[in-house]
Amino acid sequence: MTTNGWLSLFPSLKGLSDAVSRELVALVPMRVPKGTVLFRDGDACQGYVFVLNGSVRVQKMDVEGREIVLYRVEDGQTCMLTSACLLGDKPYPAEGIAEVETELVLIPAGRFDELLANSEFRKFALSMISDRIADLMALIEDVAFGRMDVRLARRLLELDDGSHTLRLTHQQLATELGTAREVVSRILKDFERRSFVMLKRGEVGLSDLSAMKRLATEDL
Repeated sequence: MTTNGWLSLFPSLKGLSDAVSRELVALVPMRVPKGTVLFRDGDACQGYVFVLNGSVRVQKMDVEGREIVLYRVEDGQTCMLTSACLLGDKPYPAEGIAEVETELVLIPAGRFDELLANSEFRKFALSMISDRIADLMALIEDVAFGRMDVRLARRLLELDDGSHTLRLTHQQLATELGTAREVVSRILKDFERRSFVMLKRGEVGLSDLSAMKRLATEDL
């Protein structure tokens, strides 16, 4: 890493004063194992998190027990809900789980409040919230108006790491989309019948990428 340490992952912070930059660089990154619950619905926010590498899945459960993935916090990003909770002094309205081993830096809540007096840091924190609001608006529109088969095709393509084989259960896909497992299973069976995918236990193989891409763009 550069002499700016982990701050080099966040170019928007380059305008910070030398004193603040040195303070932040001195914070020791921590590693959390895959599956670690970083916060739960109703928890008080302990501090402002920078994700250096890894992935944190932020999801929400409804009163019927169904879950939906709101967004992921990945390399060089911060968590919008954490920012909003700190700014509004409110508890978390969702939960965050490390999907893989994740390296992060935490600024204690009290120090975060003090840093907001710095115009460059405040601008950075608000811009990160703004970026995520656009993502959440797209999600709301997708959930409210999008066809489920189109949404599923789109998400399968988004989750593909290039191997065209996704090791995911039907329940995990249902959580991604905020729907019931039975709905996902029914659509996947239809995809299999149309030779779009190949299904195995805990695995979805993408066998016709061209057809999946055409379907994924039908609502666009």
